[in-house]
Amino acid sequence: MHSTLDSASADAALVRALAGVASAKEPARLAASLARRRSDLARSLQEAVIAAIPAFSVSANPELLPDLARHVGEHIAELLRLLGGGAVRDFEFVRAYARRRAAQRFPIEATLQAYRCTQPVFAAWLQGGPGRRGASPHEPTAAALAGLVTEYTHATSIAFAAEYLAHTSVLAEAEGDRRTELLSLLVGGYDESDARVARLLKRAGYLEQRLSFCVALAQSTDPLEMENPARAQRIADALVECVAALPVRVLVGVRSSLVTAVFSDTRRASGWTAPQASLAERVGSQLLALGPAVLIGLSGDQPSTSLIPRGLHEATVALDFADVSARVVPFHTLSIRRLLIHRGAEYVQSALPAWLGLLRQADAKSRGQLLKTLHVFADADMNIQRASRELHVHANTIYARIQRVNDLTGLDPHHFHDLTHLLLALDCGRA
Repeated sequence: MHSTLDSASADAALVRALAGVASAKEPARLAASLARRRSDLARSLQEAVIAAIPAFSVSANPELLPDLARHVGEHIAELLRLLGGGAVRDFEFVRAYARRRAAQRFPIEATLQAYRCTQPVFAAWLQGGPGRRGASPHEPTAAALAGLVTEYTHATSIAFAAEYLAHTSVLAEAEGDRRTELLSLLVGGYDESDARVARLLKRAGYLEQRLSFCVALAQSTDPLEMENPARAQRIADALVECVAALPVRVLVGVRSSLVTAVFSDTRRASGWTAPQASLAERVGSQLLALGPAVLIGLSGDQPSTSLIPRGLHEATVALDFADVSARVVPFHTLSIRRLLIHRGAEYVQSALPAWLGLLRQADAKSRGQLLKTLHVFADADMNIQRASRELHVHANTIYARIQRVNDLTGLDPHHFHDLTHLLLALDCGRA
């Protein structure tokens, strides 16, 4: 709404400036004089822009300078039309130029600065050309010409900025929709016989050979914060920044209150070269930079897009193990024992032995020493002397505690299978 009002105000000011020049009763002579020198004026405008604004020189876009030359010619033609009595219109040629610059991600500041730096060049040429001293008494006043150029630059700058920002918004929305669709396809799985899906993935570069993929899930240490879209998006943006130094591709979005990222990179340059280091390992080390307020689960490497859903499952499991002491948990670091307990604990709750409650009560009375002794004894490979040194107690104390466990449960921790049964029951009961 504000841009529409600004544009209308700028157009009205330009109409008044044209009227001021017309009052000199020589706009037609001005237009004729400018038309004869338009090629020289165009060259002067281009040279002024390139000299003043480095972006036009350092850009590798091959279309930039030819498009600048065309656009300069369009401005000269528009000024000639206005001086010839034409009405102020909507500057569609400026809007078209803005759409091209936005689509090619050329910075808006550079073009707006270009418009400003052409202002004195236009003013000088309208008054007879650069370096000309004085003015004929038949020419409009310098103030009127300066006012015309100022209002023209103002009106075209507003038109450019409004269209550039609008088109950038449309492009961002389209890009966001495309990323969302790609992310949903990759982590949700797809039927490879679906030609439409195959074309979409191929255009996005996800069906190239020798690619590896891994999936990361991230959330705040406070899950309630993920219900705030802005907070979730900040985590997503920070995740992308963390891996910016790596030559990997990342597709990221927020799904089901979790930041979901799919990383991809080439496993090897060809079938004759050695594979690179694990993608998950390289990404995982970078993600530690996210800080203590973010928990991350990371899958192992997946060799094709069809296995990305498996990567999502691995990342989901790994995230369950993440906490403030282990903020980034790669799936491949989880032991089989931990995975089995994670997977099966819920199913064995109704089958937990009756002695488990008695053992916990006795442990509470011993202030945690009973179960601590059991775990240290297991870590010491069931060696009494090593366990006693670790706990700084006499070996007879270890024997007494182990006997107490035996009395309560009917299981002898000196026997491997009995000790395994005890530890599994304790872990499942705690899960």
